Amino acid sequence: MAHMVRNMRVPPNSASLAEAKNRTLEFFRMCCRSIPEIMDMYNLYDVVSPSQLRSAVAAEVRKNSNVTNPKVIDMLLFKGMEELKNVVDHSKQRHHIVGKYVVGNQGLVQDLEAKDQGSSNFLKNFYSSNYF
Repeated sequence: MAHMVRNMRVPPNSASLAEAKNRTLEFFRMCCRSIPEIMDMYNLYDVVSPSQLRSAVAAEVRKNSNVTNPKVIDMLLFKGMEELKNVVDHSKQRHHIVGKYVVGNQGLVQDLEAKDQGSSNFLKNFYSSNYF
């Protein structure tokens, strides 16, 4: 599978919006086909499941679903293929993948439950004023 991604190139320009959308769907399929290899390569099974990673990739593709200019879609496809090639070629480290596709734009998931406030007044005041 990595062999196919490494040799994949974006054609110069899409002639129409329909052609650009077909290329986008083909790119998404190629990303989904490479997910098992990426999971093995970066050892992501302890952090995320393949379906969750597929959902994150789908969210990235859907983020630009409102774009209707074929030239802009081609540029976004080029950037997406470059990102996929970097991931498959192992040009990124594990924390890059986890930070961008597992944690995502939500930031670190924090536990919002009340923490043990400690027994001293200083710690209670500190936690109440500086703990988010």
